[in-house]
Amino acid sequence: AMPSHPLRVAVVCSSNQNRSMEAHNILSKRGFDVRSFGTGTHVKLPGPAPDKPNVYDFKTTYEQMYNDLVRKDNQTNRRYTQNGILHMLDRNKRIKARPERFQNCKDQFDLVITCEERVYDQVLEDLNSREQETFQPVHVINVDIQDNHEEATLGAFLICELCQCIQHTDDMENEMDELLQEFEEKSSRPFLHTVCFY
Repeated sequence: AMPSHPLRVAVVCSSNQNRSMEAHNILSKRGFDVRSFGTGTHVKLPGPAPDKPNVYDFKTTYEQMYNDLVRKDNQTNRRYTQNGILHMLDRNKRIKARPERFQNCKDQFDLVITCEERVYDQVLEDLNSREQETFQPVHVINVDIQDNHEEATLGAFLICELCQCIQHTDDMENEMDELLQEFEEKSSRPFLHTVCFY
């Protein structure tokens, strides 16, 4: 059962499309107070070639991206149906209207979970550049998750299990390192962890 004050969790990837949204979806179903973000300057989705992604502004809604790619889908032999991008956008627009950029959000979280080291570095850079006001600690944890559908699903369940364990610790500040070590061993993934202050 969820305690009366669920952890405030942010899940962050580069474009707020796949990994962070998969985790957002699962965590919200489990009763967490969760939001998701990207840290990139633009939202990038796979395009006709690796060097030709579909690039959108963070202000673009998932609905608009979906409609744009449905149009392109009809011209490209159903590329975006086959690679699962349309399915993913359809799920995303049921969760929230548009991707959000972490650097533009001034809300406070207990836990920020990033999905790759570059994103972790961008989150730390952003948090460390802010004026400290409340000195409320925020734990930033990186779990490396490859940016594909299967890994995003596995990663989301791992993040959910981690959040559930952290939620049920008596003393988050003192038990965190031990907990992360257990998760590293169990999942054979390295975890990075830093505490920042708001």
